[in-house]
Order: sequence, then structure tokens, then C-alpha cells
Amino acid sequence: MNGSKKLVLGAAALALAVGGAVAASTASAEPRLPSQAMATTTAWAKVAANGQVLGGQGITGINKFGIGRYNITTSSGLNGCALLGTINTNGGNDPGPGSSSILVGQVNGNTLFIRTATPSAGGTAAVDSDRPFSVTVVC
Repeated sequence: MNGSKKLVLGAAALALAVGGAVAASTASAEPRLPSQAMATTTAWAKVAANGQVLGGQGITGINKFGIGRYNITTSSGLNGCALLGTINTNGGNDPGPGSSSILVGQVNGNTLFIRTATPSAGGTAAVDSDRPFSVTVVC
């Protein structure tokens, strides 16, 4: 075996040894304390613009009470949970026009308030608009 092949093989062996040591050192992260439990999704819903629940878990009711305004009741408490929402497409078609937004907030112990809007829309309902959305509660 010539000198350049030995050099390449030696470099490869060193890289494997160093890589293994780095992998071993990063794999041994600090253990998770019992008080640092993993977050889990406790409720989620996919909702049509008219307020119909298209799918979900942990949802006990929904009330559409105005243009772009919905209350969703969950089967578990919301205190200390992350509330996430996103605007969906309407069956694969964007209900447009322009940009859209969603606000998700806690009304009480187990009720969410969702407001959907199209800030760049024209006309009298330039802000609040019925939009399909998804919401997730992670505790």
C-alpha cells in the first residue's frame, strides 16, 4: 500500500473515532426531571368557515357568534397551555383575497376565542371574515 492510501485510511479512521466521540458526548444530554414533563396535544380542531367541526379531539362544542368569531369549548383545562391557530384553505382553494390572520385566546378555564380576519379585503367587512382554520392546544 502506498503512502497516500495509508494517509487517507488513517484520516478516515480518525474521523470515525472523533465522530463517534462527538456523537457519544451529545447523546448523553442531561436527564429530564420529573417536573419537566413532555408537552402533549390535549385538543385540536379543524373548522370550516361556517363553524362546522371537520375533525378534532378534545372538543366538546363550538359556537359561531359573528363574522369571523368562534368560541370552542374543550374537554380539559387551558391554563398554562400553548394555544396555536392557523388559517386553512377551503377545500384546496384559497378563499382570498389578500392576507389573512387568526387570533386565538382563552375565554375561561376551557373555552377558546378564535377570530379570523382578512385585513387586506375590500368592502365593509374589510377585517373580520369567516375563514376555515385549525386550532391546537398543547399543555
